[in-house]
Amino acid sequence: MPAELPSTALPSRALRRFDDLPGPPGLPVVGNLLQIKPTRLHLQLEQWCRDYGPVYKLQLGPRQAVVFGDHALVQGMLRDRPDGFRRTARLQEIAVEMSLPTGVFSATGDDWRRQRRMVMHGFDPTHVRRYFPSLQVVAQRLARRWQRAAQSGQAIDLQADLMRYTVDTIAGLAFGAEVNTLESDHDVIQQHLDKIFPAISRRVLAPLPVWRWVKSAADRELERSLVEVNTAVNGFIAQARARLQAEPDRRAHPHNLLEAMITAADAPDSGITDRQVAGNVLTMLLAGEDTTANTIAWMIHLLWRHPQVLARAIDEVRRVCGPDEVPTLAMIEQLDFVEACAHETMRLKPVAPLMPQQALRDTVVGDVQITEGMIVFGLMRVDAVSDAHVPNAAGFDPERWLGAGGPSQAASSAKRISMPFGAGPRICPGRYLALLEMKMAMATLLQHFDIAEVSTPDGQPAVEHLSFTMTPLGLAMRLRERAHAAVAA
Repeated sequence: MPAELPSTALPSRALRRFDDLPGPPGLPVVGNLLQIKPTRLHLQLEQWCRDYGPVYKLQLGPRQAVVFGDHALVQGMLRDRPDGFRRTARLQEIAVEMSLPTGVFSATGDDWRRQRRMVMHGFDPTHVRRYFPSLQVVAQRLARRWQRAAQSGQAIDLQADLMRYTVDTIAGLAFGAEVNTLESDHDVIQQHLDKIFPAISRRVLAPLPVWRWVKSAADRELERSLVEVNTAVNGFIAQARARLQAEPDRRAHPHNLLEAMITAADAPDSGITDRQVAGNVLTMLLAGEDTTANTIAWMIHLLWRHPQVLARAIDEVRRVCGPDEVPTLAMIEQLDFVEACAHETMRLKPVAPLMPQQALRDTVVGDVQITEGMIVFGLMRVDAVSDAHVPNAAGFDPERWLGAGGPSQAASSAKRISMPFGAGPRICPGRYLALLEMKMAMATLLQHFDIAEVSTPDGQPAVEHLSFTMTPLGLAMRLRERAHAAVAA
């Protein structure tokens, strides 16, 4: 008998099979595969959800896929991980081919459970708060970089600068490593990391693995970047091992996530290998860089397009943080409206707008029979931007996340439906750090600068570009220094 998801099963209705579902018509043999536009896949799937309903089918060559837009069904699938669903075998195949070590993001079964415990311990809010001074240092570097741009009238490549900020942050807090990409314009690790997610996305969705037969210039450049990134990862591990050897007490009280992982891996019968340690270092670099940086970029873009909301965020930051103090943890934790802006940004512009999974067993989702090995797509935004679930759903209204004396009814509804960090056992372990980074970046920007302009190449709202994560294309920002704001040297 197939397993049944308790929270989503509808026993009173007849079950539907794949062939019973509606969906866009395809071609013989390839099905819908040639219709897929990888950089717009999330928009295509959301449009088909409007055309065919909250559950529909796709035929992707030989692979059958079912797409779910109903948030309750998506949550049910996410809660059924890692036993009922896993990352797709195609993703694992591409990662292995690219020689990417396996971390908690792609691990399954018992391997995932061991790594998850280890990673969750490192990302405990208490530990993150202890290393807040590292975030202060990185934020001041960002302020100095933007100060130079403001003084010269130079346009800032918003996404690139924010990725430097997040790389420096994760390297310091998670690895105890001094990485300073913000004050260097040379060939930095961030430029190599930027090539990995887009390559994975292209190869996972490619109808044919052309790169296995003929390598393009981009393929060769990717190979060079993978060498550089793996060299950097091994360097972080070597530095951490050197610290542990020089200071044995660190094994009892690790100073960062990487030291905790190495200590756990070295324990007898740990089941954690050096390769898995490397996989989690790479996971933290990739996920910590890309997702948080893109969310901050989207937030700045949305604030610029909503001047009244921006004015309120500015007022909060300048009232709480003062004109020239380096923001403390206590200050950052008081930025409730800025945090609401972050949540509202993630509702409208989730950097992971779709979640592809593969069924590990026969199961039932809603009234649909899912067979072992079938691909399922969970659409993370459909209900979050629907007026049926969220009032004024298309509006950028951070106020909905606030309420006198506690969360408002609108906030409670939005929290149930919006899932920017996923849901269930595999919810993002770095979500507290991500919110802290977002608030610190916004405090740095609004404390020291006035935004003169946030622009796109065509003057329209930023294009949503999917390259594993959802990126705003071509955002440029111009700043003016505030007269009474000083940036620490």
